[in-house]
Amino acid sequence: MAVTTNRDSVTLVVGATGQLGSEIVKLLCDAKHHVRAMVRRDADPAKRARLEALGVEIALADLKDSGSVALACQRVTTVISTATSLVSHREGDSITSVDEAGQLGLVRAAAAAGASRFIFVSFLPNDLKYAFQTAKRKVEAALRESGLTFTILRPTAFMELWLSPMVGFDPRAGRARILGNGTNQVSWVSLADVARFAVAAVESERFANQTIALGGPDALSPLDVVRMFEELGAPKVELDLVPEEALQGMFAAAPNPIEQTFAASMLVTARGQVVSPRLAQELLPGRLVAVRDFATHVMNR
Repeated sequence: MAVTTNRDSVTLVVGATGQLGSEIVKLLCDAKHHVRAMVRRDADPAKRARLEALGVEIALADLKDSGSVALACQRVTTVISTATSLVSHREGDSITSVDEAGQLGLVRAAAAAGASRFIFVSFLPNDLKYAFQTAKRKVEAALRESGLTFTILRPTAFMELWLSPMVGFDPRAGRARILGNGTNQVSWVSLADVARFAVAAVESERFANQTIALGGPDALSPLDVVRMFEELGAPKVELDLVPEEALQGMFAAAPNPIEQTFAASMLVTARGQVVSPRLAQELLPGRLVAVRDFATHVMNR
């Protein structure tokens, strides 16, 4: 059953200047939704200009400022939040102030403003104890208790990040940093598919009050991915293996919660993370981006 939308419906995207958030905004605009993007005053002017070029309404607000968040939520029907302190860091930003208190405040503000729906991008639970996971679980719990219709998306490792030079994985250049022994499988997911599911959650009642694990169509180990790149024309790849014990040491000795979060993410990826795509595709049929699609794109750049 589709959700009834009209020109009076407003979807607020929090985290709209980020890679995932901007893709969600684009898809919403393509589908003719009225989009409001929550943007900080000191956001990158080029990113803000790209949003404005799409015809997006801009709301100047910061998750650390409850008053500005309340104003951004006025007359909103749906909220999508991808925001985090991990990537775009400002003075005063922390996991506590943004990912926990800020997101909890956003849930309260959305409910107080009369919004009906909230889509929250989280991640799959793991057995490590750290502030970022604690924050995500608190926000998930608050959503379930808020009275809002919610959808919680829990993607696995983004292929655009974890299979990229940003983390030392660059087969095209003949080198790859491998976390752990490289043999554990991961259901690498594309941010394009996560964005597609977020927009579908705005439009369909099938996503109402669902917590959805999102993985890609195939589970591959990092070494499988390296071999795939070589098959597609990459030079013989020199491997830089980071033992799981070293990652555990990084996690234990992390000097702050953000560094601990990055160490935890590396450790989780090294250990492997496999999710069947079947249940997600029952909610939203369609072809998921495969690692080979991504690798082919990288090699053809």
